[in-house]
Amino acid sequence: MEALSKKITTESTGLVQAAVLALDCAEPEELADFYARLLGAEPPSEEERCTERIEITGRGGTRMAFRRDHGAAPNSWPRPDDSQQAHLELLVPRVDMDAVERQVIALGARPLDTKDNGGPRDTRLYADPAGHTFSLRSG
Repeated sequence: MEALSKKITTESTGLVQAAVLALDCAEPEELADFYARLLGAEPPSEEERCTERIEITGRGGTRMAFRRDHGAAPNSWPRPDDSQQAHLELLVPRVDMDAVERQVIALGARPLDTKDNGGPRDTRLYADPAGHTFSLRSG
């Protein structure tokens, strides 16, 4: 394989500048609003709402995109026949977990597995309004 540049081959650097988690959904405007509120991002502008793909950047730098797919179907969980394809992990302070959980549900998330599994790494699973799974994890 041919080297891309001396810097990339001699230093421990990534090949890309950033990653964006993109979710396909029937209504990207609604899902962008949900995650913008959850991540402290600027809500999509009116101009962005008229596109097939909306991207937001959260207060902590998390980047997400929402692409219109009229045939999108929600993920199922649990999936006994195969593994989960992907999910978003949102880190919250352990002491705030219950309060954040209440706010996430008030925003429109659907609880899937929210029992407090104790210990320093409490993880609780939800579905966003379009059915994509995500978890709150104490970090």
